[in-house]
Amino acid sequence: MNFDIQFALSMLPIVLEAIPMTILVAISACIGASLLGFSLEMLRRSNRYLGWFIRFVIDFIRSTPALVQIYFFYFVLPFYGVTMPALAVGIVGLSIYYSGYLAEVFKAGIEAIPSGQFEAAKAIGLNRLDATIFVIAPQMLRNIAAPMGSYFVGILKSTPYLAVIGVNEMLGASMQVASDTFRYGEPMAIVGIVFLILAVSIAQLVRLLEERLLLSSRR
Repeated sequence: MNFDIQFALSMLPIVLEAIPMTILVAISACIGASLLGFSLEMLRRSNRYLGWFIRFVIDFIRSTPALVQIYFFYFVLPFYGVTMPALAVGIVGLSIYYSGYLAEVFKAGIEAIPSGQFEAAKAIGLNRLDATIFVIAPQMLRNIAAPMGSYFVGILKSTPYLAVIGVNEMLGASMQVASDTFRYGEPMAIVGIVFLILAVSIAQLVRLLEERLLLSSRR
């Protein structure tokens, strides 16, 4: 079966119509993964014994495939009375999965900050929470902008997992047409090109943010 340019171009409006859903899932999961990952890292540092448990939780999250976690939330939890819409399952699943990776990113970013910064914050009367938010977090962000950006791109590229639970993101929308026409090459090509454009755009934004943070640190 030859590649049909006209059919591929006819797929473009369908894929573009699904972009808002893809971006909604990606942004929500990025925010959720960042908040949860930072919380996990703070809990790991709060207490030695709790830290051991949180370390196990992080390793468990990272060692389990994202699709398995999404299946668990969507197909298993309803048996125990916990039911969520497919969109919520996708966002929660991706947030939890990538929180394990971002927790390690936050750990590396905090450990790269000189210990004297913590001591200086305590010396001027800041408590642990204020020191973390106003002193440590801004410096940490400069250290982790690049790896966080990479994981944000990873979250974007993971949104097609949600097609298996009926979320109408780009892959799901194109697969509906492909299953009706039995032509898969053109829809996959268009989806791949659009994902490439979105991923490169995010990478460029992260690069600009990294340069801006670097300039601000030199002032």
